[in-house]
Amino acid sequence: QVQLVESGGGLVQPGGSLRLSCAASGRIFSFYAMAWYRQAPGKQRELVAHFTSGGSINYLDSVKGRFTISRDNAKNTVYLQMNSLKPEDTGVYYCNNLGSSWTWGQGTQVTVSS
Repeated sequence: QVQLVESGGGLVQPGGSLRLSCAASGRIFSFYAMAWYRQAPGKQRELVAHFTSGGSINYLDSVKGRFTISRDNAKNTVYLQMNSLKPEDTGVYYCNNLGSSWTWGQGTQVTVSS
């Protein structure tokens, strides 16, 4: 079973930036379309950014132009660069494959507040 460990979250002021990382165990990482999800307080988990099986990238409309997903298969790691953060970006951020078939990690808390 793949284990996912997210990191890089924190408290940041509106307009600030954070870079999230997600390290995955196992040797099958490179075969999967990876994704970042987030769950805001009192809301359902939503898909924020993801690779497709064809290698293209899609973003939630509200983060387009501000967030960038990337991956390093040699390190079994996927990243989420988040710029121009807004209070509505607050939540716990998780990574998983696009079908979210692996066990969820603990996530990393992102709080955008002045």
